[in-house]
Amino acid sequence: MDKQKKSVGFTIITVLIGFMIAIQFQTVKKPVERDTRDVWQLREALLFEKELQSNLLNEIRSNEEKLSAYESKRMNSKEQALRDTLQELKVEAGMTKISGPGITVKIEAVLEDIKLGTPVTTVVSSELLKRLLNELNMYEAKYVSIDGQRIINTTVIRDINRETKIDGHAITSLPIEIKVGVDTKNNAEKLYNYMKVSKAAEEFFIENLRLTISEPNLNVMVPAYDNPLHIRYLEPIKEGGDS
Repeated sequence: MDKQKKSVGFTIITVLIGFMIAIQFQTVKKPVERDTRDVWQLREALLFEKELQSNLLNEIRSNEEKLSAYESKRMNSKEQALRDTLQELKVEAGMTKISGPGITVKIEAVLEDIKLGTPVTTVVSSELLKRLLNELNMYEAKYVSIDGQRIINTTVIRDINRETKIDGHAITSLPIEIKVGVDTKNNAEKLYNYMKVSKAAEEFFIENLRLTISEPNLNVMVPAYDNPLHIRYLEPIKEGGDS
């Protein structure tokens, strides 16, 4: 029994010794690789790494410049949007001169009355002008001036001491030109056709006035409103407050 245990122990020891010898042999057979490059090769490798680092820094700098440019463009876009909005508001308020498609309407005295010795009408009533203006607006007129005075939403046309006045401008003589601007050439043609069959000409003729409608023109110039605008019921918001 003791011999058998000694035999087993001897076998185990022999296996362990063989395993250790095999590991040592493998280690000797495949030694750890060492860097065998000379100084110049190391310098070249270092130079390559520095160039790579420099390229990366340049790329980072370029991306930062692009981000800065995009941010600046975004800010400029906001400013441009505000400018565009302000310009649109000025156009809607009539504060800018408009040149585009439209027609010209002329109001003048009836020549037949002059030949017959009838007193010539030199005044156009405010009522006639208002009715004509309403009809033009109904037919999609967008920009209108009467006798060089731009018509806007707050324009007042009325008779004062037997004079027809438009926002204080007195209409004292004939002929009178009415410039009417629209958005497109097609709308100008539609407006012309509407006005040619309108009853406005008859209403003016009853007052010894002739209404002449010009053919559509692509370069009708409507002047800007040149009177001060009076803004009511609006107050600036106080900074840091609700009103």
